[in-house]
Amino acid sequence: MFDEACRAFLQKPLIARMSTVDPDGFPHTVPVWFKLDGDDLVVIAVRSTRKVGHIQVNPKGSLSIGGDEGDGGGYLVKGEFSLEEDPDDRWVRALCHHYEPPEKAEADVADWADLDIILVRLKPQQVFKTA
Repeated sequence: MFDEACRAFLQKPLIARMSTVDPDGFPHTVPVWFKLDGDDLVVIAVRSTRKVGHIQVNPKGSLSIGGDEGDGGGYLVKGEFSLEEDPDDRWVRALCHHYEPPEKAEADVADWADLDIILVRLKPQQVFKTA
């Protein structure tokens, strides 16, 4: 799904903008951390958030990554989201370490241990390079 240039870009710890569809058909867009997992993009979320509720009703959505000054453009990845459990906080830990220094990452993992965090997986269907 991703060419070599896109895959290299998606390895960077950039903030993505995650869009889900609300009950009225409008986009609901929030900033998120993400990580590439094979050909999927994964995000973590607290189970009670709106984005998770939207996915439960309509799994279609997108992640927009990059496009900020100095990052050389970006990508819009459209597809369907699915929700999964995150046993042993594997993805919480992976994402924290992807974005933060080790000490801060482990502190956040510990601070978030009582939150009901789940994994959100985007299975890409379309990828667009943005200017």
